[in-house]
Amino acid sequence: MAKDKETKETVEETNLGTENQSTDETVENEAQAETEAQEEEEVLTPEEKLERELGEAKDKYLRLYSEFENFRRRNAKERIDLIKTASSDLMSELLPIVDDFERAKQANEKQEDIEAIKVGFDLIHNKLLKSLENKGLKVMETEKGTEFDADLHEAVTQFPVDEKKLKGKIIDTLERGYYLGEKVIRFAKVVIGS
Repeated sequence: MAKDKETKETVEETNLGTENQSTDETVENEAQAETEAQEEEEVLTPEEKLERELGEAKDKYLRLYSEFENFRRRNAKERIDLIKTASSDLMSELLPIVDDFERAKQANEKQEDIEAIKVGFDLIHNKLLKSLENKGLKVMETEKGTEFDADLHEAVTQFPVDEKKLKGKIIDTLERGYYLGEKVIRFAKVVIGS
């Protein structure tokens, strides 16, 4: 046993010596490489130094350009994905309304009371408008006597009016206009008094 212990100690000492030598060699190699790089720079002419700097600058530029192209592609892909799925919330909210229309259609086949049909369609209409309003849709108010605004209204025709206060103003709305948020998505088609 004592012999085994001595052998282990000898092996460990040898390993420590080898590790110290390899560490010393690594430090020496690094120092030698630095010295060679400095000597090489001293040997280089100014033109060679400029060429080396130009090469490094080109390499940086190419890396930066490729990173930007990757960012641009990734951004475009995300935008396309967003556009594809942007209307999914609205569609999910409109599906119950479609179901209501189908139920109303089936119920109306047997219904003889016209008032019940009107009430049913009014309920579905109101539900549809509320769903659209929740998504940011607003109805454009174009009451009789409202000032004509070319940014919001589309004049379909003009009719002569007896009242002077209605000249150049809206006298009838043929098709309602709508906002989505603050943006006009459909101009109101109106009749103007002349």
